[in-house]
Amino acid sequence: MPERIIGVSAFYHDSAAALVIDGVPVAAAQEERFSRRRHDSAFPSRAVEYCLDEAGLSLDDISAVAYYEDPSLKFRRVLATFAGAAPTGWPSFRDTLPAWLGSGGKLRTADTVRREFAKLGRGRVPELSVRRHHESHAVSAFYPSPFESAAVLCIDGVGEWATTTLWHGRGNELRPVAELRFPHSLGLLYSAFTYFCGFKVDSGEYKLMGLAPYGKPRYANLIREQLIDLKADGSFRLNMRYFEYLRGQVMTGRGFEKLFGGPRRTPESPLTEREFDLASSVQAVTEEVVLRLARTARERTGESRLCLAGGVALNCVANGKVIDAGVFDEVWIQPAAGDAGGALGAAQAVAMERGARRTHLATGRDAMSGSLLGPGYDDAEIARYLETHGIPHRRLDQTALAGAVADGLAEGKIVGWFQGRMEFGPRALGARSIIGDPRNPEMQSAMNLKIKFRESFRPFAPAVLEEDAKDYFDLPQSSPYMLVVSQVAAAQRTEAADTGASGLDLLKVRRSTIPAVTHVDHSARVQTVTEHSNADFHRLLTAFKERTGCPVLVNTSFNVRGEPIVNTPHDAYTCFMRTNIDMLALGNFLLVKDEQPAWSEASDWRDEIPLD
Repeated sequence: MPERIIGVSAFYHDSAAALVIDGVPVAAAQEERFSRRRHDSAFPSRAVEYCLDEAGLSLDDISAVAYYEDPSLKFRRVLATFAGAAPTGWPSFRDTLPAWLGSGGKLRTADTVRREFAKLGRGRVPELSVRRHHESHAVSAFYPSPFESAAVLCIDGVGEWATTTLWHGRGNELRPVAELRFPHSLGLLYSAFTYFCGFKVDSGEYKLMGLAPYGKPRYANLIREQLIDLKADGSFRLNMRYFEYLRGQVMTGRGFEKLFGGPRRTPESPLTEREFDLASSVQAVTEEVVLRLARTARERTGESRLCLAGGVALNCVANGKVIDAGVFDEVWIQPAAGDAGGALGAAQAVAMERGARRTHLATGRDAMSGSLLGPGYDDAEIARYLETHGIPHRRLDQTALAGAVADGLAEGKIVGWFQGRMEFGPRALGARSIIGDPRNPEMQSAMNLKIKFRESFRPFAPAVLEEDAKDYFDLPQSSPYMLVVSQVAAAQRTEAADTGASGLDLLKVRRSTIPAVTHVDHSARVQTVTEHSNADFHRLLTAFKERTGCPVLVNTSFNVRGEPIVNTPHDAYTCFMRTNIDMLALGNFLLVKDEQPAWSEASDWRDEIPLD
């Protein structure tokens, strides 16, 4: 009988469920895509049900359930942390303790997980295996990778105790090599600056990364001198007198304010040169730490290939620096590198123990299926939705659809692209995407302000046909999951006049033939697309290239600020009508905004979606 394992991550942020059969990922999704609550931390009941339905299974068919971290070990860390911070940590300890104790407390998470599975009414509750947080990350990084052997580096905020771990993977074995422990955490250092710059922790870190090129790293030496004692091998200790997360519910306090010349930025207030420079500085230090850790990983394991996971592995600028430095011949990054991916890693850890083999290695590709592991909707389901609601549309075959959308894009239209199975992980990879023409210098602002309703400084990513990537980007390897930043190729850059612009005024300077995806430092977060990874998206890129000579498209997630990526046809149509998207490709159906009936809602939807 096949070993069918469901993995679950829950109760912190980005809850998710994943199903693996004999070690192969079959289905995976974050709960937020179903609940429509961004970074939903609740038990992923709908994601679990989706995984079962996708494979046509009940819980009676499941061999085991795997939970992604050890609650009892985590509670010991919480107790030790508050004891070490006494007496100043008492108010926070008093407020936190009830969440851990009691019948439904976090200390009894294993019982809660069993109870939640029982509530599904889908069969008997399988046996539960509790894994370690960084083990789940490490397995998710190595096991589905295309490498027979590799160094594995996991960097995040904190799991139970570990904040950074190094592993050595060979075949089906994964051996721990080294570990850094709480409170010394690169992820929490970065989150402290996220918080101090007025963004949400565990959500706004990618904003800080996008803000960094607008500034100068003038605080970098101060960070090195006062906040982090960094060793040559990448190990480090933080100076805890400047951080408040041991003692309270905030990241920074007066010491941080004194060090960096004033109070924390008020969220949603105007950005200043200080925030630009703080972002640039902590990004520079983060890149330095990651690069040193990568060199140590090479030395300690002797491997020429590296796998990455953990929240810091979503820092695609740091990933690009590791690749550019040539420390490893190849780098593979788990597309769901954060806590959601822990569900997959936990399930695969159990599968490995039960003898699953890495059969995908024979193909030379990874086992993630392009990370297209979420729900899909066939044309019959989409047609029922459109006809039931009287939505004007026309049906085209795949080639005609790609051509019609490419024509619209070439005319400057913005398109919602809803095709096949939804992506697992934070990035839209051409299944649930909003797309545009990267040659249009107005596209970046139009998408940010009129489509996404978000801050103007945030950059957009290019999707490019893999065979043409070298002509547009200085990218030494493929980047199928949009997790590597590279420089735009010199041949695509334009001579920009020296306007003396600084800060957000840098947005107005055209830097390349693809200005909508060229950041102010000539960088781009690249997604390389092959026919194997996503045939529908590859067909569209090919059609656009045939019409324009350009094999690149703007690719951003199909959502508005503060909302999860769309999941269903209804989600897609709602987003289409609420925004200035011009066309919607919903499966093989094409919808044009001008042909739609007037859209009205009882209240302003923006009041219902919290800011990210």
